[in-house]
Amino acid sequence: MIYKYETHCHTSPVSYCGRATAQDTVRFYQAIGYDGIFLTNHFLDGNINPDVRHLPYEEQIDYYFSDYEAAVTEGEKIGLKVFPGVELSYKGTDFLIYGLEKAWYQAHPEILEMKKTEELPLMMEAGALVIQAHPYREAHYIDHIRLFPRSVHGAEVINSSQAELSNKMADLYADRYGLLKTAGSDNHWGSSVFEKLQEKGYEAEIAGMCSEEPILSVEDYIRLVKERKMQCFVQREDGSCRFLP
Repeated sequence: MIYKYETHCHTSPVSYCGRATAQDTVRFYQAIGYDGIFLTNHFLDGNINPDVRHLPYEEQIDYYFSDYEAAVTEGEKIGLKVFPGVELSYKGTDFLIYGLEKAWYQAHPEILEMKKTEELPLMMEAGALVIQAHPYREAHYIDHIRLFPRSVHGAEVINSSQAELSNKMADLYADRYGLLKTAGSDNHWGSSVFEKLQEKGYEAEIAGMCSEEPILSVEDYIRLVKERKMQCFVQREDGSCRFLP
């Protein structure tokens, strides 16, 4: 049996660019046969809902995790595992963080003042898995591509919301630096994701990580990725899957 997981998705209202609720997103992945998702909303250093930026740090953290907590509640109702993740940002360069709980972020407000070359190693020392998201993404708000090969464990080499060239370059980057490889959808649209990808001119397929062993905790995911026992895959709208080496 193969177990499938989304590793990169956003929900509204926490991610300002999110277009689907946590509940809709959870129901969508359960309906298409996934076994779990990692909710990776934009953190306080990125495109979080600006309505909360005036709040004290601890209250911003409470708000940040509110979509995750709603997703967990919905997942428990319908049988989908939901795990916490974070997407950090630096001028359009993003990092996916797995393995740190809400309490850790509440205890470390200093991270907002740290350089990423200091912040990311701190998180790694605390047990986090750190992946550079879509490292070759190009956009009007990104003035140049930034790579952090010495401050991450791996790179997202398949992001179904990015152009084919971006993913190919990310795969080459990971190969040359010996980085771990992951895949995810960067889904901002929940159940409308296939339609939105087609509108953007991309293939109607989403991505994720799969394994022969079920993930019961974030620690399971980190272990399996580091042991290279998880595989990148893409799933088409008709439910068929393509597994990548």
